[in-house]
Amino acid sequence: MAQKKTKKILITGAVGQIGSELTTELRKKYGNDNVIATGRKTQPSDTLLNSGPFEFIDITKRETVEKIIDQYDIDTIYNMSAILSVVGEQKPMICWDVNINGLYNILEIAREKEMTRIFVPSSIAAFGPETPRENTPQETVLKPKTMYGVTKVAGELLSDYYCKRFNLDVRGVRYPGIISSETLPGGGTTDYAVAIFYEAIKNKKYTCFVKKDTVLPMMYMPDCLKATLDVMEADFSKLKHHCDFNLASMSFSVGELTAEIQKHIPEFKCDYKPDFRQAIADSWPKSIDDSAARKEWGWKPSYNLQTMTKDMIEKLGERLQKVTL
Repeated sequence: MAQKKTKKILITGAVGQIGSELTTELRKKYGNDNVIATGRKTQPSDTLLNSGPFEFIDITKRETVEKIIDQYDIDTIYNMSAILSVVGEQKPMICWDVNINGLYNILEIAREKEMTRIFVPSSIAAFGPETPRENTPQETVLKPKTMYGVTKVAGELLSDYYCKRFNLDVRGVRYPGIISSETLPGGGTTDYAVAIFYEAIKNKKYTCFVKKDTVLPMMYMPDCLKATLDVMEADFSKLKHHCDFNLASMSFSVGELTAEIQKHIPEFKCDYKPDFRQAIADSWPKSIDDSAARKEWGWKPSYNLQTMTKDMIEKLGERLQKVTL
């Protein structure tokens, strides 16, 4: 009997906030040598370098991607490369180039080489001021006001097109803000929800760039990784949606997050100096209806504000203590 082929996975944007931890998770599941991490120019961590293959590519330059795909005989891609919302407003053309032209290269190569499966993440940035902000529906108005959001909507549509037109198995979720104890975020509007923990532990104070009553959907990294793996392992025949699944875990204001942190660090103080990012946050939902994901592939988060805050402070506190020793 023929031996089953070992799945070879390529992760673009593997040095980023989600990509770095996703690489570790996939290597645990599929084997270190079967998961090829890639980045454009940022030097990877020792963990990424020492646990498996790492290559530099630029997804806007097709030849660099194709070379690595051929070299490692890749059949599955997690396209985590992206310019996020804040940097995207500062450099909109670069944001379009990476998020759309780069994605097009990935999809075209996958189509030509008849790859098994592609993951293309979207974001709550796909929504806009006209979208219902409470319990945002799966099917709704998508009129974002940032270049990042524009590229996410276009990316969802392009990926769905490849799925239906070329029968390419492309899947994706609309990530909320992601909170991690391991990796700093990279230029997003929800970055405050990670920075606040670092500052609370190190300095007992934080100045937030959005208002105290700003509410946004958030998710703890373990749930983010679980959702990413779960949607990729779902039975294709049961999926009515493909590249635009709403994904939810918890929603809270900065004031509520501050109060929860103060239960563990009573002396912590937070003040507020809203900047241009406030307008971006105000255009995004407060809460998400993710019933399609729950119905079609059994999505269910494990963390809420209380359990996430406790775990973040414990893990980040231990890590920061080691750094200062």
